[in-house]
Amino acid sequence: MILEKTHSPDKTLKKGIWKLWNSEYPESILLEDEAALNRYLAALKNPAHYFMKDDNEICGWGFAFEREGETWFAIIVDGKKQGLGIGSQLLKCLQEDFKYLNGWVIDKDIYFKRDQTPYKSPIGFYLKNGFTKTKISYVSDVLQTIKIQWKRPDTGNS
Repeated sequence: MILEKTHSPDKTLKKGIWKLWNSEYPESILLEDEAALNRYLAALKNPAHYFMKDDNEICGWGFAFEREGETWFAIIVDGKKQGLGIGSQLLKCLQEDFKYLNGWVIDKDIYFKRDQTPYKSPIGFYLKNGFTKTKISYVSDVLQTIKIQWKRPDTGNS
C-alpha cells in the first residue's frame, strides 16, 4: 500500500474519489456526476487529501478541511478492503497533521448503499480511536448524523 498526500487532487484521483463515494456512502447522498464532486471539492477551505493506493488503485481516501474555525474530516475505504487497516492508517495521518478533528458520522445501521447492501456505521471505529460523540446531530430528509470530535492528548483544554 502506498500513501499519497496532496492539497489538490488531479483528475485521476478525483475519479477515484467519485467511485469510492458512490460505492461506499449511503445511496441518499450519492454524487450524480464528477461535476458534482468537483463542486463539492472546490467548496472545501484549505483541504488536505490523503489517498491509500493498492496496485495504483485508490482503496481509501481521507481528507480534512476548515469550516467555521474548526478542522473537519472524513474517511472512505473501499468495502472490499475494509478491515485491513487502511482506515486506521488514514486516521493516523490525519491525527498526526491536525490537533483537532470534527466529523459527521452516521451512527445507526439504517441506510443502504447504491448496490442495496447495508451501510455499516463507522461509529465504533471512531470511538475505538479516541473520538467522542457530541450531543450535536444533523437531521435532514436524506440523512441523520451525529458530530464526533477528537483532540490530540497533548493539546490541553483550550
